Amino acid sequence: MYNGARIILASQSPRRKQLLEQAHIPFEVRVVATAETFPDGMPLPAVPVHIALQKADAVRDICTPEDIILAADSVVIIDDLVIGKPKDRADAMQILSRLSGRAHEVITGVVIRQGSRQHTFSNTTTVHFKPLDADHLAFYVDHYKPYDKAGAYAIQEWIGAVGIDRIAGCFYNVMGLPVSEVVRVLEQW
Repeated sequence: MYNGARIILASQSPRRKQLLEQAHIPFEVRVVATAETFPDGMPLPAVPVHIALQKADAVRDICTPEDIILAADSVVIIDDLVIGKPKDRADAMQILSRLSGRAHEVITGVVIRQGSRQHTFSNTTTVHFKPLDADHLAFYVDHYKPYDKAGAYAIQEWIGAVGIDRIAGCFYNVMGLPVSEVVRVLEQW
């Protein structure tokens, strides 16, 4: 319970679970599969909020009106393209090659909903990778298998320690949840 209400995390992300646990926010996980699609022509910064809304809508029927639903989605954007999760090893290598030596944005969209009350926001972090050669990328992909991660990487893993030389914004946003902003909204709820 959080201020008398259950928080329902509409995500199976182990990183989001970890961040909520670190913030000492009690929660339950409930997930219903969603398409995680967005309309053509949607402004790219709006995409993760749109997908988070899909996730929140999907669990609405298995929650009570008193439950606080927390849904989030993160996307990686480079060259005006949304980079999703890699399909396979070759795709992961291609994605990481595109990110190598360049900056990209990680945008996480968040939905907090209780009954008819809803708050949405997004958080953007700019991440800059050092140039990485094919051996570095292959090591990371083969050892960490980043197939469930937007942009084919996790900042808290090896590649973040050796391959990312700077970020502008929230580190935890890149992990998948701008937890300090979530806490702020929940405390004001």
